[in-house]
Amino acid sequence: MIIVTGAAGFIGSCMVSKLNNKGCKDIVIADDFSKEVKLSNIAHKTFREKVERTLLFDWLSNHSKEVEGIIHIGARTDTTEFDMRVFDELNLNYTKKIWNFCTEKSIPMIYASSAATYGDGSLGYDDHDPALSYKLQPLNPYGISKNEFDKWALQQPQSPPRWYGLKFFNVFGPNEYHKGRMASVVYHAFRQISDDSFHASLTGKQTSSVKLFRSHNPNYRDGEQLRDFIYVKDVIDVIWFLMNHTGDSGLYNVGTGKARTFLDLVNAVFSALNLPSSIEFIDTPIDIRDKYQYFTQANMDKLKSIGYDKPFYTLESGIEEYVQGYLVGGGRF
Repeated sequence: MIIVTGAAGFIGSCMVSKLNNKGCKDIVIADDFSKEVKLSNIAHKTFREKVERTLLFDWLSNHSKEVEGIIHIGARTDTTEFDMRVFDELNLNYTKKIWNFCTEKSIPMIYASSAATYGDGSLGYDDHDPALSYKLQPLNPYGISKNEFDKWALQQPQSPPRWYGLKFFNVFGPNEYHKGRMASVVYHAFRQISDDSFHASLTGKQTSSVKLFRSHNPNYRDGEQLRDFIYVKDVIDVIWFLMNHTGDSGLYNVGTGKARTFLDLVNAVFSALNLPSSIEFIDTPIDIRDKYQYFTQANMDKLKSIGYDKPFYTLESGIEEYVQGYLVGGGRF
């Protein structure tokens, strides 16, 4: 039996689909299922049982002998939330309890860390040296909470038999519809174009355009901020690989290893819709301006060194599949 937390969310629900596609049906999913907007993500998936996030540890105490592995994706991911108590409860202490359970019961564990741990990137994006975690200065409480757990895990004298902390970079893809402001720029670009196209159908005036944040850093021109964008299907392929890997526990970057501009991204969305590009620039909101990452690019050598050799989607191919295969029809994976 596999436990997936955050299973009604973005990456978690895609992971359940991956497991189903691999023939795995003995899955227990955990999440906050009170948010109806997320329920469509699990509507057509096969699993054994659904457990409320707050009741998971009671459930585990009665079923520990059946658990073969835990994929802990659930977390508070809102980078605009600044109440550290929220992150301490949901991202730090909850994950510690899962770690301790997996250690005590000798169960492999995979958990979601984040590229937000790297802060402004001044120390690079290298996952080889565990000591780097103690030097990093994340730019927001979300990143701090993820880095605090990474540091805590590295300090533990005892650990699960295999464990992998995955530093996800900028993930996009199906099943993120509920994320609101925290959804990917691909999703927001599509929505802006679609809303403008609907307006045009009513008025007869074509106004389709996408708004991007203006650069407030003299080293980057507007729209040329760089991020390592990774399609969610690549993310779940990495998780599947690690589920079936032996040894080599530790922290791993999960990106493509190739930074691309927001202009590249938006142009790819327009191309997937067979529309000419139209982009406007707006000021970055004050509440996130001094915490904004202008460049991220994962060093992927560590993951490749343990045998992961599957090619990643290009930005264009991932966006084309996401837009045409999911966003246009509102489909789920």
